[in-house]
Amino acid sequence: MDLRKLKKLIELLEESNLAEIEIREGEESVRLSRGSSAAPAAYAPAPAAAAAPREPVMPMLSPVDGPTGGRQAAPEPAAPGLPEGHVVTSPMVGTFYASPAPDKPAFVTVGQTVKVGDTLGIIEAMKMFNPIEADAAGTILAIAVENGQPVEFDQPLFVIG
Repeated sequence: MDLRKLKKLIELLEESNLAEIEIREGEESVRLSRGSSAAPAAYAPAPAAAAAPREPVMPMLSPVDGPTGGRQAAPEPAAPGLPEGHVVTSPMVGTFYASPAPDKPAFVTVGQTVKVGDTLGIIEAMKMFNPIEADAAGTILAIAVENGQPVEFDQPLFVIG
């Protein structure tokens, strides 16, 4: 990325109400933020193959290796506004999709019975589609996110009763 583009980005940031902007161009990445005691612009080439994930990496556990040792966990307290039951949370930051394609029906609906391992939805993160599977059997009591909505790590997605 050349210096002229970098100066133009700095001017755009100063003229806007944005606090931070990040631009990727090929293998290069530039993040500009205002109000920091550090330099106003940070420049770091980032090789595509060695880019570090932004989401925490969680170990994959089988139901036998999980925190309950294969036993069914007691119902978790639901988030405010959600019914009591087992809450399935997002394992990553990304965009939630309720169906495999825009013209296809949703994976699950409220009132539907699911088994452990059934796909409840998918989360797109870094152009990868990650299935969200039921980790408890039961009936879908609530769907806490809308199709196409961005989700955060550990955000409630579904309640299974």
